[in-house]
Amino acid sequence: MVSLAKINDKKNDSNLPDFHESFLGGKRLLTDEEIQILRKTNRNDDETWKNIWVSDEFDPNLVVGNDIRGFLVLGNISRATLKYHDLVLEVGLYDSKTENVVIGDYNVVRNVKYFSNYRTGSRVMLFNIQEMSCTNHSKFGNGILKEGEPESNRVWIGVGNENDERRILPFEDMITADAFLWSRFREDSELQKRFLEMTEFGNTKKLDTYGFIDDDAVIKNTTLLKDVKVGKSAYIKGAFKLKNITVLSSDEEASQIGEGVELVNGILGYGSRVFYQAVAVRFVIGRNCQLKYGARLLNSVLGDNSTISCCEILNNLIFPFHEQHHNSSFLIASTVCGQSNIASGATIGSNHNSRSPDGEMIAGRGFWPGLCSDFKHNSKFACFTLISKGSYQNELNITYPFSLVCSCEVNKPVTIIPAFWFMYNMYAIARNRSKFTKRDKRVVKVQKIETDPLAPDSIQEVMESLERLIELTSNHLVSVEFAPALAACDKAALRQVGKDYLHQNPDADFTLSDPRCQRKFGAIIKKPVKAYKEYRKIAKYFAAKTLLEYCSKAGKNRLDRKELLEIKKLPLFTKWYNVGGQIIPAGKIDELFRLIKSHKIESWDEVHAFYDECGESYDDYKAAYSVYILEYLYSSRIENFSKDIFDDILSDVTAVSTEMYKLTLISRMKDYDDDFRMITFRNAREMAAVVGTFNENSFLDELKESTEKFNCEIKAFFGELA
Repeated sequence: MVSLAKINDKKNDSNLPDFHESFLGGKRLLTDEEIQILRKTNRNDDETWKNIWVSDEFDPNLVVGNDIRGFLVLGNISRATLKYHDLVLEVGLYDSKTENVVIGDYNVVRNVKYFSNYRTGSRVMLFNIQEMSCTNHSKFGNGILKEGEPESNRVWIGVGNENDERRILPFEDMITADAFLWSRFREDSELQKRFLEMTEFGNTKKLDTYGFIDDDAVIKNTTLLKDVKVGKSAYIKGAFKLKNITVLSSDEEASQIGEGVELVNGILGYGSRVFYQAVAVRFVIGRNCQLKYGARLLNSVLGDNSTISCCEILNNLIFPFHEQHHNSSFLIASTVCGQSNIASGATIGSNHNSRSPDGEMIAGRGFWPGLCSDFKHNSKFACFTLISKGSYQNELNITYPFSLVCSCEVNKPVTIIPAFWFMYNMYAIARNRSKFTKRDKRVVKVQKIETDPLAPDSIQEVMESLERLIELTSNHLVSVEFAPALAACDKAALRQVGKDYLHQNPDADFTLSDPRCQRKFGAIIKKPVKAYKEYRKIAKYFAAKTLLEYCSKAGKNRLDRKELLEIKKLPLFTKWYNVGGQIIPAGKIDELFRLIKSHKIESWDEVHAFYDECGESYDDYKAAYSVYILEYLYSSRIENFSKDIFDDILSDVTAVSTEMYKLTLISRMKDYDDDFRMITFRNAREMAAVVGTFNENSFLDELKESTEKFNCEIKAFFGELA
């Protein structure tokens, strides 16, 4: 309802309130001469003009055509221009209506129709803005409350599930790791309470908030900015509606907001760009992200270095390095753990299996669903799962990392090829190791994001898959009445029979059935023996490579038994979490929670410091885990390893390294020697001009060099043991 208040035409002799005195340093009241000049072209609700304070460097001729209410504090204003790209404007305050505003040095404020309760830094350009106002209880997208506000006023983000029972509170420094921990451990009510208290940490609750535009920011041709805080060097042009948001920006990581954009209730990260009618409501967007071409991001958190274009994202928690394009894609009620790519037509979250919208999906790193694929909640996917085009009408639980999943018929078992990437898609594995590092454009790297496909989170799933393949093979051998399996006296003996069979029959060709991979119809596991071998080799490769890197950082280029025993003394963790892109041992997360609940950690800044400590010890944790893996694979303590075992490790590791390079060449060559790749070109020269040549691939040159270097180093590294 619109309210009416009569205007008091009497002189206003009020002084600036006490809490605004900090803005008066170096300021003075107007001289009589300056007042006379200003009266000619400006209107002021204070006839005494004592509501205006200016700097000594003040030219009243540069304040023209304004309607002034409340107080106005002006920084240096002199004959000068500000330029940003092709926009050149003269410093000063022109044709604007101001109310309780503090303007910094050498600003341009031109044609701001309603400008209320804001402060600006230096060299700010504000041009053609309909409304720019701030309420005294604004939170700028943070999930806090002000004095006297009811709990219902909080802005929550309902990530991971549409029923809001994984909801989190946004805050300015939030990263995906924070959102993950908050959204997943819901059964711990004490922890959940502490997360809320930490979000309120430092909040005075006072109703004294004002909007702020930092140095060198440019805002032009924008309809509405209400309760908005804008960082340094940000560029906003043609935005439609910006309300209750923080735009984090710096000279090194400048953020941009473009034409037709609507952002409501959220935080935009440093160096991020939102363009072309994109909409975000209740959101946190990380560093170096892009949201463009009509994309809709609702009730979601988007991790660093991600791009969302054209499509819809609703109730999601998305880790760093996520790519989602195409107008027909959408993602609903999911936790996607990064390095992911959602193809056109992918429908994730359209079908619920209950009478309420409470379904959800969680996918490990490297989630790649194929074109026009759709999934039903609840589903879960291991790291680097590649899913073929198709309609998946039942819930899925894909536990095999680096696998290919296919749906041949509705209401039939899905087909899974475990370790598919290592058999047929090695180019993607090898390229992933470098491409994400190159795409990390964050100047300030707040969190250590793991980009190597072979890391403790994926290797943990590899180890679990080895056990699962042994178990399924053992059961298969019983079903086909394999004599040693029938003679096994207990589960341990039967397991050993299955393991021995996988080792001793490398060319065996059979399929397995895994009922836990799909509701009702299960899955057919193809090439289980080959997958088992690939998983073992890649686990050895990870362990050896990790030990090589660990010792190299300590200045040691050779491994001996004494060093192995020293590594065994390091803390050993065998369970890991992908915490917003950083791989952290589960035991350390338990430790973090104890510190939070005991109030030894009081703020999110301290939580981030804990992440940093885990990052500093990450190499130690990986080294100890690598020794553990080798002991598991050879069923022996490492101090008892023979020369033959170390020879076998070295042989497999160098073979994997060489195969990675060779299979990468083969995978890439398919893009050039396939006849169907050439049918749209008149000749080979035209094709080379359009797609380049095989020999122009700098990545392959780098891979060849790094492979040769690694093979030499690993041979020398194990030289005294092998």
